[in-house]
Amino acid sequence: MRDVFAEIWASLRRNKLRTCLTGFAVSWGIFIVILLLGAGNGLINSFEENREGIATNVMDVYGSWTSKPYAGMKEGRRIQLDNRDVDLTASEIFTEHIDDVVGSVSTRTRFVYGKNGINGWLVGNYPERQKMDHLDILYGRFIDDKDIADKRKVVVLPENVANELLGILSEEEEELAGVSGRKNIAVESIIGEYVKVGNSPFRVVGICETNYGSSSNDCYAPFTTVQAIFARGNMVDMVSFTFHGLPTEAANEEFEKEYRAVLNSHHNVAPNDSRAIRIDNQFTSNLQMNKAQKALHYAFWFVGILTLLGGIVGVSNIMLITVKERTREFGIRKAIGARPWAITRLILAESVAITAAFGYAGMLLGMIGCQILDKTVGRTVMEVANQKIAVLVDPLVGLGEAIEVTVVLIVAGTLAGLFPAHRAAKVAPIEALRAE
Repeated sequence: MRDVFAEIWASLRRNKLRTCLTGFAVSWGIFIVILLLGAGNGLINSFEENREGIATNVMDVYGSWTSKPYAGMKEGRRIQLDNRDVDLTASEIFTEHIDDVVGSVSTRTRFVYGKNGINGWLVGNYPERQKMDHLDILYGRFIDDKDIADKRKVVVLPENVANELLGILSEEEEELAGVSGRKNIAVESIIGEYVKVGNSPFRVVGICETNYGSSSNDCYAPFTTVQAIFARGNMVDMVSFTFHGLPTEAANEEFEKEYRAVLNSHHNVAPNDSRAIRIDNQFTSNLQMNKAQKALHYAFWFVGILTLLGGIVGVSNIMLITVKERTREFGIRKAIGARPWAITRLILAESVAITAAFGYAGMLLGMIGCQILDKTVGRTVMEVANQKIAVLVDPLVGLGEAIEVTVVLIVAGTLAGLFPAHRAAKVAPIEALRAE
């Protein structure tokens, strides 16, 4: 084995410039592969972070418009959910799969505290909403059963709304406003105070973490209070429930079909009208997102390998030239008893050595590039539609992917040297000795 490496090193030293130029193509290809994989991981991590806190076993149900005529009524009717839909969802019909059920009703309004105000949504909900949306309570508490029963005028504010009402600026806002030194006010000081919601005073009982995955200005109040104060009667904007025992996409689709049929019957809608009731299933949405992430990962691999192919072709060409230049040498080797496999092994080893050496240099540079990407773009946060979204989160390459790239390098080197090695092994001693 030592002799093989010595021969490889001697061959590479004889063609330094050619070897370096060919190796650069391999390094560049691996560099692009690593950089793309790192960027892909950053995007996937960003998706995961932005989805953090959203339960995957929750379905949200909304009223929509009918798409089929039924019982003498035309299509296009608006379906408004009501308290009966909540009761049907929580009934024995669906106890096999449904756990907690809550109704929600919301209204766009203005929140005012002192001289400060902000527009937002007052969302009437039940205590179970905290668990469904993974709402983290920073100070105080969430809505409880007594709030629901007594129709109390209490509200839970997200941290960003509480800051706005107290006049607390973020560091970014201070910089834009040209001021320094945040107001010496603790955000929890608003708990117990009364905030004007529309025309009614609501007592603040809690502050929750801002949920940038949905609307960041959602403020939570008891469902019964919002339904009564804002004259919503028995109307419900959304029915949400957690579920279990539906492990596949097909099982979820079958359940949704049965569930729609029950609610359609309540609203005098055709049982097979799939548009009258809209269902947002977090489980199936999560499955689709995972598929999209895998497709993105494979797409980056595909683009990177296409780039790497240029380097592989270059290595193959240089090995063909090497075989041609060493034709006499291979002929003499075979004349004194060398077997074809020995020559094939030598060419393959040289091909793998070039690919691996320059490939690992490209891998190292790619990992450095990923670190630079993490320190620059990876720290960037965009605000879109009042939501903060991380651009790239940890755009790095893990050990598993490094091993995958190593395997790709070995396979690439083997493929690059396969045809030249085959040609070298077929060299006839007599013809080789005649070659110039």
